[in-house]
Amino acid sequence: MLPAALRRWLRRPKRSDPRLLAQFFFADERVTRVVAEINGLDAELDPQQYLVLLNQLHLSQAHLLAILERIMEECIPTQRHSRDYLVKFPEELLVDNLGNHMLFAAECLLAGTFLEVEEADGAHLRPQARNLLCSLELVRTVLREQSLSQPGSYPEPVRALLVQFDRLFAEFELSYVSSLVAVKSPEEIYRQQEIIVLFCETVQRALHLGYLTQEMIDGYEPLLMFTIPRLAIISGLLIYPEGPLSLERSPEQMSRVFSPFHNLLKKIRDLLRVLSVEELCLLERSLCTAESEDPCTPTTPPAWGAAVPRADAPAPWGLLEVPCATPQPLTCTAWLGPPGMVNDLGTNRRWGPQPPGSSPGLDTTPGACSSELRSRYSSTKDMLHTLFVCISGVADQLQTNFASDLRSILKTVFKIVASQAEPLEEPSASRGAHRLPEWVPDSTCNQCSTCRSPFTLLRRRHHCRSCGKIFCARCSPHAAALPHYGQLKPVRVCTHCYVTHLSPTPRRAQSQ
Repeated sequence: MLPAALRRWLRRPKRSDPRLLAQFFFADERVTRVVAEINGLDAELDPQQYLVLLNQLHLSQAHLLAILERIMEECIPTQRHSRDYLVKFPEELLVDNLGNHMLFAAECLLAGTFLEVEEADGAHLRPQARNLLCSLELVRTVLREQSLSQPGSYPEPVRALLVQFDRLFAEFELSYVSSLVAVKSPEEIYRQQEIIVLFCETVQRALHLGYLTQEMIDGYEPLLMFTIPRLAIISGLLIYPEGPLSLERSPEQMSRVFSPFHNLLKKIRDLLRVLSVEELCLLERSLCTAESEDPCTPTTPPAWGAAVPRADAPAPWGLLEVPCATPQPLTCTAWLGPPGMVNDLGTNRRWGPQPPGSSPGLDTTPGACSSELRSRYSSTKDMLHTLFVCISGVADQLQTNFASDLRSILKTVFKIVASQAEPLEEPSASRGAHRLPEWVPDSTCNQCSTCRSPFTLLRRRHHCRSCGKIFCARCSPHAAALPHYGQLKPVRVCTHCYVTHLSPTPRRAQSQ
């Protein structure tokens, strides 16, 4: 009878075998060999070789996981554990090699090293890490044996082990990321989707009224990062009062993006309801201009369209200087029509189905209440200035306090409202342009090319568009145009390229 080692050698698959189990055999063999080399090496005597082997281990493990993922897709496609929780993660964490990061974190936790997590969270995660790594070792053993016997089939015991590993991996991934960053609840995800709908309706209305143009949206104008949230506050309070900015809800029932401003939004809504058509139009146009401009700056012309009707030239603000004792002009409530109906604002849609007898439109503001609100201000100009400051303050704080959420919302909005056809690049832009530098693959670099800080789940990789190397955010903070590569708009570059290789002209493109 042949020895076991000889039988294994005779049954060894060929490297040219395209079957997944055959590929898994050689990937697993590579991981085992690198681990054996690391265990037999004294890191203090040869630290450089130790780093080289660690990088090889990282690459071989990533390759092994990629093949294992393909095996599970082929073997248990309908039994995979749900990955719906990924929508709860911040966008910057959703990278291709997230699985490899998870296994590295599990190994660190099992060894007693708490990287990026508190000690209490690490102690809680350690049992999950142990179960995950034990399941992985069992899967590797079974798949190796299967690749030596029948590499073209997956018996039921193999399927059961793969299902178990997939479940343990998903549970650990959710638990570990939840200990690092705050993840969204299903209710918060739904509320964020409501805000996306509101922003899209706001853009459509702004296009209809001429506040924005399709060219601005297709060109991703930076000013829209401020304009769209500002206009959405008015739309959410006036046009769609039953939507995500409904003030009938408690702050706990609103999205966490707007809930801190619940009381301020109430005051903004009350003031918006007493504005006339011209006043609302002037306010919205002013909100579409630069950050520092407001309706109280007489030299500021209306933006994005036709001029707002005004009185005689010497008194451009004469239209707004309405004494509080005189009868008030037509208000927004009267202009919008009966409750439950929205007219002349670019849309005739309601926010979802309304029950019989409900009034989804604006509430009627009594004349006495309207006069009382106006009497608190020295002039209509002063009231519009207050509205401008409050609305801009709320919208602009979203950029600071909820930057990740707002970025994700606006990214989705632009995908929906932008034109589908990509604008053609001008021939002059690419004329004489050199070939773009080849990017260093993410999988081949585990530390910043400048400061040598290791990349982690929170310290992300960034490619320099000028040299193609990988840096951390601190070592690649600059943006500059690269006309010799056909990049006319500012793109990310590392500090070395920015200081050494770029002329002053491309650098000035950052501020322009």
